[in-house]
Amino acid sequence: MPEPGVVVLILSYNGKHLLDDSVSTYLNNDYSNFSICVVDNGSTDGTEEFVSKKFPSVFTLRLEKNLGYSGGLNEGLKYAFGEKKADYALITNNDVKVDSKVISSLVSVAEMKTEIGFVTGKVFYYDNPDVLQTVGKKEHPVLWNGGHIGNREKDCGQYEEICERYFADDIYTLVKKSLYEKVGGYDTLFQFQCEEFDWQVRAKEAGFKIFYTPNAKIWHKDSMTIGKVSAFKAYYDAKNPMLVILKHKPAEYFKKFFWWQFWKGTVRSSLVYLKSFKPGISFKIWQGFFSALMWGIKNKRITLKHIF
Repeated sequence: MPEPGVVVLILSYNGKHLLDDSVSTYLNNDYSNFSICVVDNGSTDGTEEFVSKKFPSVFTLRLEKNLGYSGGLNEGLKYAFGEKKADYALITNNDVKVDSKVISSLVSVAEMKTEIGFVTGKVFYYDNPDVLQTVGKKEHPVLWNGGHIGNREKDCGQYEEICERYFADDIYTLVKKSLYEKVGGYDTLFQFQCEEFDWQVRAKEAGFKIFYTPNAKIWHKDSMTIGKVSAFKAYYDAKNPMLVILKHKPAEYFKKFFWWQFWKGTVRSSLVYLKSFKPGISFKIWQGFFSALMWGIKNKRITLKHIF
């Protein structure tokens, strides 16, 4: 029986300099029935030319304009499950290096049960290759989407069990075709932050499960030190977690979340940046907070049964 078909989707916007590691290590995988698609999200750095010259076996899906994270990957999912008729799509960041058994390890778990819709594995820090960034995500009693399991822990074999996870980051995630056919792809309301969270919530509501395997390993070029917080990121950090709650949770839960988000996520955070002489970031936090509230009020068709 042939192996299930997999399309690896690497979204890239002006990330030509990152593709060498990610594409070459995926090409070295021991799985036989897979192809790679670089989704060029309106890049202006010559990504398409670079890929076609250096990796002639890799297909580049060229988008004429940047559709954002969700929009770009949705085009990739259409290609994978539509044109390529793949059984699975493996969504992955472009700033990674992967183990040679990552695809086979993910697929073997996905094939265990029909209700397994997402599979992820270990993510290590690229610059600290034995230190974990995440092995899945846990539930938070107020924020719902909790922190990373295993973050900054040295891998000493403490996460060696194949198991179900509450949520998972989509630094890399294997997606089953039946899930995509039933719940669709990303909601483009979430262009940055919480896009995978919302997708996983919808998938779980449809009966699918998220699984983790310790046998899949990648190394992510994400620094362990806290980098700059941009006004762009601050805006979506304040806005999108509330949008997910507005879409999916009942009024009582929203009230609890609202006051936490108001005092800790907005008031306290904005004061920190004001004291650091960064009023622009402080303003964006408040703008994101009120933007989410206004969306909830304007979209009562979606939120009425929960909140308004």
